[in-house]
Amino acid sequence: MERKVGTVSRGIRCPIIREGDNLADIAVTSVLEAAESEGFSLRDRDVISVTESIVARSQGNYATVDDIADDVRAKLGGGTIGVIFPILSRNRFAICLKGIAQGAKKVVLMLSYPSDEVGNALLTLDDLDEKGINPYSDVLTLEKYRELFGYRKHEFTGIDYIDYYSDLIREAGAEVEIIFANQATTILDYADHVLTCDIHTRARSKRLLKAAGAKAVCGLDDILTAPVNGSGYNEKYGLLGSNKSTEGKIKLFPRDCQALVEDIQKQILSVTGKHVEVMVYGDGAFKDPQGKIWELADPVVSPAFTSGLVGTPSELKLKYLADNDFKNLSGQELKEAIEKSIKEKDANLVGNMASQGTTPRQLTDLIGSLCDLTSGSGDKGTPIVLVQGYFDNYTND
Repeated sequence: MERKVGTVSRGIRCPIIREGDNLADIAVTSVLEAAESEGFSLRDRDVISVTESIVARSQGNYATVDDIADDVRAKLGGGTIGVIFPILSRNRFAICLKGIAQGAKKVVLMLSYPSDEVGNALLTLDDLDEKGINPYSDVLTLEKYRELFGYRKHEFTGIDYIDYYSDLIREAGAEVEIIFANQATTILDYADHVLTCDIHTRARSKRLLKAAGAKAVCGLDDILTAPVNGSGYNEKYGLLGSNKSTEGKIKLFPRDCQALVEDIQKQILSVTGKHVEVMVYGDGAFKDPQGKIWELADPVVSPAFTSGLVGTPSELKLKYLADNDFKNLSGQELKEAIEKSIKEKDANLVGNMASQGTTPRQLTDLIGSLCDLTSGSGDKGTPIVLVQGYFDNYTND
């Protein structure tokens, strides 16, 4: 009987991971035990995905607020620091802000509006239209913002992030001034030592600030790129991708993950004879239509993956074939014609109209997004995800 199921994504439960655990062994054992328990078998080109959180935890890749403060002070002078374009997040940025403020005498916090980089909204475009505000050019003081828009709480968290961030800075011992603007160089009217906190636009922000005469410019990816006081670090991404661990500690994005994914791949091949692909994943890349939040707060979806996950999908659109090339066929004749087209398709379908509407993204971004949605970020207890059949098509039995 022909196979009736295509792609399957399974959350795999595993033990709670602690620093020093052999994560490769745990991942392999957890997947094999799940297969035995649920009665499925591994196949070639299955994908085993491990969330970045447990990779960093097994590495012990942590740092404290004091470590952040010391590095910020060393790199930006410890005086008045302009902190621009942070995301609005208790988990992602608030604890970093504590350390940043602790390493400064004054923080001029410049928030983008009407929303942050990943879509967390302070306001709506309709709000701006109603008040005649141009977000591309207008700079608002805190007083003007409150006069125009009052106090707004985040739709999902119930937090007024303006007050929340202001209080964090003061509690860390620094003065605070808040402005609202969307041009990076605006901050130079207030401070010439700048920490730009945007994620995916950081290179442009740094370039613009340096060209405009800033005396010192860092991004979050420049803080904790090496150990400070024996802390964890990430030489490529610094504080980007970090998460709150405790009230005084962060978990950094994992480093040196390539050996891990290749070890898991090698162990699975040794035990089962199957050649699987393996990746580490963080935030998926998708947007919530209700809250308008774009999920990707990590610098990349996947910091490490095996070679079989390089590239983009090469797929034909079945409905295009059915509605165009084979619109006069039906039943078994239609099925056979479509199967023949799939088997004979070119490896590179760029420009082929029969592939229009398929998803032109990196495989790791697509699979990582699927895994992020499968594992969730709460109490499911499935930090490993097994994806089967992702590389199958309509012709595979």
